[in-house]
Amino acid sequence: MKKLFLLLCLLPLLAPAARGQESRQDVNASFVGTYQPTITGNAVTQTNSFGKGVLLGYRFMFTPSSAIEGNYEYSRFTQNYTAPFNAAQFYESMQEGSVAYVRSFAYKKFNPFAEAGAALLLFDPIDNTHTTTNAGLKTRSPAVLFGGGIAYELSPSWDLRVQYRAFVLKSIDMGLPQFSTNRYYVIQQPAIGFAYHF
Repeated sequence: MKKLFLLLCLLPLLAPAARGQESRQDVNASFVGTYQPTITGNAVTQTNSFGKGVLLGYRFMFTPSSAIEGNYEYSRFTQNYTAPFNAAQFYESMQEGSVAYVRSFAYKKFNPFAEAGAALLLFDPIDNTHTTTNAGLKTRSPAVLFGGGIAYELSPSWDLRVQYRAFVLKSIDMGLPQFSTNRYYVIQQPAIGFAYHF
């Protein structure tokens, strides 16, 4: 009876040690593509090239199926603006800082997940031969982030992660009102990479 009582007293002390053995965090790195639709409004047409970039993230698991995730991304692409009596092209970088809630589901080695959150995007024109004017300014835009994907368990520590991410935001004009479409649109991003659990 004394041994049983001692064991019951020790259980709360053993729980943190057992919990520490679980993978409650991961870091991930992915390659991303950036697709933006053609946007038309206020007699302005905005077209965009397909962009490429890198996504880095950190995920903390509250439970085996609930997590919070922070991301940083860097991409590059070209945006073209056509307005009456005016046109411009910007080769630019886009940086993302985002926080999202992630809900995952386990099925053998496959772990589908969905995410939703908020992001701040920074668009910065790059002054090179692909940019036709140096009048553009750095532009910040808040955005809503959503998406989903599948993580495939390669080992207890490594996952292959394939996902779709999207941002809803108001179209940017690079600080030039003559190129404002005043429309909301969706930036779509397929991504593939690896996650390391620890």
